[in-house]
Amino acid sequence: MHVDHRKLGRELDLFDSDPLIGAGLPFWLPAGAAARHEVESYLYELERRAGYQHVYSPALGKKQMYELSGHWQNFADDMFPPMVLGGDELVLRPSLCPHHALIFKSRQRSYRDLPLRIAELGPMYRAERSGVLGGLSRVRSIQLNDSHLFCALDQVGDEVAALLRRMRAAHRALGMSPSSFRLSLRGDGGKYAGNDEMWAKASALLRHALDISEVSYEEAPGEAAFYGPKIDIQIEDAAGREWSLSTIQIDFHQPAQFGLEYSAPDGSRQRPVMVHCSLAGSMERLFGHLIEVHAGAFPLWYAPVQLDVLPISAEQSSAAVRLRDEAVAAGLRAEVHHDGSIGGRIRAAAERKIPYAGIVGNREAADNLVALRLRDGRQLPARPAAEAIALIAAAAAESQAGAEVRARP
Repeated sequence: MHVDHRKLGRELDLFDSDPLIGAGLPFWLPAGAAARHEVESYLYELERRAGYQHVYSPALGKKQMYELSGHWQNFADDMFPPMVLGGDELVLRPSLCPHHALIFKSRQRSYRDLPLRIAELGPMYRAERSGVLGGLSRVRSIQLNDSHLFCALDQVGDEVAALLRRMRAAHRALGMSPSSFRLSLRGDGGKYAGNDEMWAKASALLRHALDISEVSYEEAPGEAAFYGPKIDIQIEDAAGREWSLSTIQIDFHQPAQFGLEYSAPDGSRQRPVMVHCSLAGSMERLFGHLIEVHAGAFPLWYAPVQLDVLPISAEQSSAAVRLRDEAVAAGLRAEVHHDGSIGGRIRAAAERKIPYAGIVGNREAADNLVALRLRDGRQLPARPAAEAIALIAAAAAESQAGAEVRARP
């Protein structure tokens, strides 16, 4: 049975919206924010270990910058109108790449600095029409996992192949599988920047990276970005529609437009290639997909609550709170619930898709034990609280690595 993330996401208190905020502008509730934060931290660390340096850049920029990048000429219909302030026309950014190009340009660069890899989880805005907005899949305020690396031409192939490997690792850890890979190329019509030679070279580089990575793909003429071809990793939603999630793009256009240069070994000034990449796309579209893929039962490592501690009666409340606090101190996301029958609270934990319920009765409270119950109904024997916390923490680490997690007795 297919799951609609718009319905389930609200039932599980992951996100919601309000007419006073506006269409296409969802807000994240604490449970959704907790899951999202964990995924963001994972992606940040994945990028950091791959040599990326993280930056922050403003969500606004002068219209002049987007005219230079080509966004204004080719993308204006999807951008919010300029805001006039002190003689400047400021625009909410539709992408992060012009800011990152200027970060590269802000310092003298040498061939020894390349590849220079920078990344940011940053906001951007699209003036989507009301008729196409829906849940988290199509929104106007977007938090994008985005990176840009600047390299020499002979470094592009290895860098793109490494990005494809990193994407596979991220998808595996998140518990999802792409439906297809697409090589998005320039079409016959439309607005495309640059010349034929630039496009042919960029397309050949991406095609080669896909081939050496042994990735099956289909070519899609007319689906390229205005500044260059791209690899789009497609996902399928509950209605069978395909969406682009992760992407890799090769860009010769913006380095030329912004005059980006580095000093080569012979002392000459050379133009870097700009490679755009988003390992997991926007947090909104990503979670719209993850809610559906997992029917709200996220893998343990990014479940909003990993352990729900349930005392059988009021007599065990202090022991339950102590267990909750020890779990939180150990890095787990844990809660305690006292009200209602124990059966009702166990059912509520399962309905909230919480991976573990920790039952604390008289014997458990007296001996500092806890009996664990998994969200699929399996029960584990009572064990010391510290051992139970360590078990859940280890299982969370395994699930983040993409391993199949099995409850250990």
